[in-house]
This record gives sequence, C-alpha cells and structure tokens, in this order.
Amino acid sequence: MVSAGWGWLVEAEDYSLEYVDGRGELHSGPFEAMWSTRFAAAGQVRTFLSYRGQRNFPGWYWAATSGELVGFESWVELGHLMRLDSEPDVVAVASQPFRRSWRPGDQARWISHTADYFVRRRDGTAVVLDVRPDDRIEPEDAVKFAATAAACAVVGWDFERVGVLDPVLAANLRWLSGHRHPRVRREPVAAGLRAVFTRPWGLLAGARAVGDPIAVLPVLFHLVWCRELGVDLQAGLLSAATMVRPASAVAGEASGDADASEAAVAG
Repeated sequence: MVSAGWGWLVEAEDYSLEYVDGRGELHSGPFEAMWSTRFAAAGQVRTFLSYRGQRNFPGWYWAATSGELVGFESWVELGHLMRLDSEPDVVAVASQPFRRSWRPGDQARWISHTADYFVRRRDGTAVVLDVRPDDRIEPEDAVKFAATAAACAVVGWDFERVGVLDPVLAANLRWLSGHRHPRVRREPVAAGLRAVFTRPWGLLAGARAVGDPIAVLPVLFHLVWCRELGVDLQAGLLSAATMVRPASAVAGEASGDADASEAAVAG
C-alpha cells in the first residue's frame, strides 16, 4: 500500500499507465508492470493545444543531449528544458511521457495526471518532473503531485515539482543555448581556452588571450554550456568581466556551499 498524503491511500494495483511508443502506438496497463518501459524514448501521450488568444507559448526545443526535439508548453517549461539539457549527468529528456491514472481510497472516480518530463541520468537513475509556478498550484494539483511522488518512490524514481527558474539563470542559459550545437566546437580553440582558464580569469580577457574574440567567444560559450569551463550562472548576467574557472573549481564551490548550508541547519 502506498501513502500519497492528503488523507488517503492508493493501492499499488490501482495505478494504471498509458504511453505512446516511438512508432506512435498507444499502450496501457498496470503501472507496476510498465514502469520499466524506456520512457526517455517515448512519444508524447498528450498533444499541445494551439488556439486564438492562447496565453502560454508551446513549441519544440532541439536538445543537444539527445539530438531530438523535445516539446514545451510555456516559457517556464522551456527554461527547465534548457537547464536539463546543459546538465552533464542528463542523457535524455522526454516530454509528456506517460499518463497515470489512479483511484484514491475506495472512491469509484479515477484521477488522471500527465507528467511534464521524464529525465534519464547518466548513472541510469530517473526523475519525473512537473513544472508549475508556486502561485498556480490549486489543491487538486497538489494532490496529483503528491500521488505522483508516491508512485515514483515505489519504482525508485525521483520526483520534482519545479517552479519559475531564477531569471538570471534563465537569461544566461538562453544565451548559452544558442551555442549548444556540436558544430560550434572548434577543438584547437577549445584546447586553447581550457589552457587559458586553468585559473580564474575574465571572460573577454581570456578569449582575447586565445585569439580574435569574434572567433573564440562562440567556442567559449559552448564550453561553458557543456560545463567544461565553469561560470556562476546565477551571480549575474554574462559580461566581459564574468569570471571563468575550471569546471572542477565551480563544482567544488557548489559542494562547499551545500556542506556549509547543511552544517548551519545541523547547528
């Protein structure tokens, strides 16, 4: 029996799931029998609406991670798609990967919910992502998120409900994403940049040390996108003075901040 919060329980056998495979065929069955499906390669189980006066902006994003188009329904979702695509431990992202239905407690009515994204990490683990701004979560939405989190826990997946991305991070990712395609990479220039930024240095000064900034900067932005060079993308908008470091240095600083935060909480 799985507790999904909000004062009711859902039996494992009361979960069902629908998904669309790579050939566009719909499949359905008990959740406990279908959770091992390769959802990272699944099609969208739900299509995006388009109509006059629409307030959200659906579209398609080309993911450098997989070389595939991934759908989004809003600018908020697009921000998280860019974030996921730039994270080195993410290998695949699927939009609207499956629809889950369940019957809470002894109620006859079934509730359905389609997750926004299924994310596969490099180590084989997975996370189901729902994107919803904090101020747009109604009580029934919270129930669906809680039930989805409980179902994910049963099969060893992580679940995250995320809101609006930090605006500075979103703006920087939007700029860097324009340099995400592998064709931007020029290895002799990339090697020169990695050598120059073995110590912290200003973005433009380091680029000039390698060559003509017009030719060098796109490669630099590509390396930052791929996390081969490190920048604090939430400290401020990218500029000529932005400090660029070895990626390991930025990762170490982030780890140190997290440890300090945990120590403060423990204290």
